[in-house]
Amino acid sequence: MTSIPVKQNAGRASEWRVRPRRDFAAMQERRMRAADLFEQGVIPAEIARQVGVSHQIVSDWRAAWRRSGRDGLRGAGRAGRLPKLSRDQLTYVELELIKGAEANGYPNDVWTLQRVAEVIERVAGVSYHPAHVWYLLRQDLKWSWQRPARRATERNDEAIHQWVKRRWPQLKKGHGARTR
Repeated sequence: MTSIPVKQNAGRASEWRVRPRRDFAAMQERRMRAADLFEQGVIPAEIARQVGVSHQIVSDWRAAWRRSGRDGLRGAGRAGRLPKLSRDQLTYVELELIKGAEANGYPNDVWTLQRVAEVIERVAGVSYHPAHVWYLLRQDLKWSWQRPARRATERNDEAIHQWVKRRWPQLKKGHGARTR
C-alpha cells in the first residue's frame, strides 16, 4: 500500500540524533585569529592551544598562510551542493500538498512519492526522482509517512458496536478466572 506524508510535530525532530551544522563564521574566525598569531611569531603549539585545534591543523593553516596570506585562510563558503528548491519554492509546494491530492487533480486523496514529485515539477519547475522526494518531505518539510487504514467496504460499524456491547461481555472471562 502506498504511504501518505503527514506533517510531524516539531518535538519529534529533537528525538533524532542529528549532526550539528558547522558554524562556518566561527571556523573562519578561528583561522583569522591563527593568522594574527602567525604574524606575531607565536609558535604553532601555542596557537593550537589558544585556538583549540590540533597541531597538524595549525601546520596546514600556516602553509596556506605562507602561500596566500590571510586570503588563503578565508572560508570557501557553503559546503555541499546547493539545493534545487529555494525556501519560497518549498513553501509553495507545501501549500499545494496541504490542499490534498484530490485538489491537485488525482482520483483519490492519497499522496505517493511519484505524485509529490509531479506537484514539485508543476509548481516549482524542478524535477526530482521520486526516491529523493522522501528526503525533501522528511528533512525540509518535516512530514512523516502514514499508511491509510484498510477497512472492508462491507464493514458495518453499528453491528460491530452492538457485538462489542452485548456479545463480548458474555464471551470474555470474568475476574480471577483461571487460564487452564
